[in-house]
Amino acid sequence: MSRAPFRIEGEARYGGFVVLCDHAASAIPPGLDCLGLAPEVLETHVALDRGALALSQALARALDAPLAYPTVSRLLIDCNRAPQRADLVVDETEFGPVPGNLNLSSAERTRRIVDVHAPYHEAVANLISSRTAVGEEPALVAVHSFTPVLGGRVRPWHVGVLYRKDEELAEEVAGRLRAEPGLSVGLNVPYAPADGVYYTLERHAEARGLPSLMLEVRNDLIGETSGIATIAARLAGAISASTSRARPAACAGAF
Repeated sequence: MSRAPFRIEGEARYGGFVVLCDHAASAIPPGLDCLGLAPEVLETHVALDRGALALSQALARALDAPLAYPTVSRLLIDCNRAPQRADLVVDETEFGPVPGNLNLSSAERTRRIVDVHAPYHEAVANLISSRTAVGEEPALVAVHSFTPVLGGRVRPWHVGVLYRKDEELAEEVAGRLRAEPGLSVGLNVPYAPADGVYYTLERHAEARGLPSLMLEVRNDLIGETSGIATIAARLAGAISASTSRARPAACAGAF
């Protein structure tokens, strides 16, 4: 690839959190002919989590946290899936086949892991290590979005708070969000860690003994700037109030 397959924003922020957005982008590298898909498909939820990047950026600013995200579509490779999983590279979506992923060779699959998946996760690991090296134990917050209807099934929640081990933290965050007017909030909906969607947080938070949450926000709530700002403020308030994370004094003048 001609450019880094990931981006880190706000690296100088040390507010006790790290924000991740695994499905931030819809780009496909040149030479792959958009994986054989029509350009408009790459603007749908099958290619990226619509609105999630802008929400992640607003949330990261509110939490004084760095943000890390891949700069290519999950249709190329899903950075929130374990390398051995079949859905690491999907060859079918609700819009039909992904021609560029059909009959993918093991060599091409490995190339995508080496070019995108591995560098992204190495960057996330290094970002966290830069915090733990100065005594900070950041909470990791992964941001995703979901469609109001999938496969004809209505998904009534506005926000889903997903957790695997940090049940107490998740319940507290969800409880605070439920206190906000007009918000329908569920736990481990519309997906759950058992669906294989918690890979990034398992790898970088749970493996280090750090707290973690995955947030799923319905994408019709974050299509406009005002909606993004409102949801980000509500999320930041609930997360901050539910944790005791603080900026280490030793870091205050280091950046």
